Amino acid sequence: GAANKDLGQLHTMCTAIIKMKGLALKSPFKDLRLSGESYDQRVAFDATFVATQLLAPGALDGLNTEARAIIYLVAETGVRPSEACALSRTRIILDAPIPHIIIAPEDRQIKNKNARRSIPLRGLALNVMRAHPDGFPRYRDNPDSFSATANKALAENNLRPTGRHTVYSLRHTFQDRLTAAGAIPRVDHDLMGHSLGRIKYGEGANLEQKLAILEKMASFCSRF
Repeated sequence: GAANKDLGQLHTMCTAIIKMKGLALKSPFKDLRLSGESYDQRVAFDATFVATQLLAPGALDGLNTEARAIIYLVAETGVRPSEACALSRTRIILDAPIPHIIIAPEDRQIKNKNARRSIPLRGLALNVMRAHPDGFPRYRDNPDSFSATANKALAENNLRPTGRHTVYSLRHTFQDRLTAAGAIPRVDHDLMGHSLGRIKYGEGANLEQKLAILEKMASFCSRF
C-alpha cells in the first residue's frame, strides 16, 4: 500500500512536468501498481478496557513521561499520534477561556487539509498539556519512534487485546465515544479531522460546540 501510494505520487509529478514542458511523452508510472495490496480495518479498544486497564494507575509507568503523555492525549482527544508528537508551544493554547490545541502545518505537513482543526482540552488531556506546555520534543521529529515505543510497551504489559490493536486504535475508540455521545456529523468530522464527503460550507463547529460534545463523553480519568 505504501509503495503504491509512492508510485501514484510519482505519476502525478511526472504528468505535471510533461504537461508543463510540452513533452511528447507519457508518465512511466501510469497504471504501474504492485499487486497484493489489501486493507485491514483498524480495530478500536473497548472504552471500558481503556479506562480500567490501559489507563489504570501504574499500567504505563514503564514508559518515559512523554510517550505516556502522548498516549493519554490521543485517548482523550482522538488526535493522530503523529499530530500529538508534532505539537509545539505555539499550538498549545492554555490561557484561553477554552484551553485547546491547534492541529496545523508547522515544520511538517499534516495529513490533509481536513486535518487542520482546533480541539478543546479538558480533564486528562488538559492535565497532560499543562505538564507539557512545550509539547513533546523527544518525538517531535520522530513519530515512528513514539509508535514503536508505545506499541512495545502495550504488548509487554498485556494491554493489546489482539495483535491488531495498536496505539492508533485509541483514535478509533475516540470515534466510537463520539458516536455514543450523539455528535452530529459536522462536529464529529471537525474533531476527527475527516472530510464530510462534500463541499465544506461555513466555518464548522467552534470550540464551544466541540466542548459541549466532549463533555458528554466521560473523561477516562483525571490522573496524570
